[in-house]
Amino acid sequence: MAKTIKFTIKQDGTVTEEVTGVVGNDCQQLTKVIEDKLGKVSQVLYKPEYYQTVKDVSLQHNTNTN
Repeated sequence: MAKTIKFTIKQDGTVTEEVTGVVGNDCQQLTKVIEDKLGKVSQVLYKPEYYQTVKDVSLQHNTNTN
């Protein structure tokens, strides 16, 4: 899944962002520079993906046929 950031700008000037395609706290690293330039963050709501961890899985295939 591609990493995306969706911004919604409301009529009153407030901006909301939604990050998809990211697991764990990578979303914070992805949006930090933008948030710093936009100004004060008034609320943060974490999606379930934030609480997931990336698992590196190593598979080993044994071709030894005794």
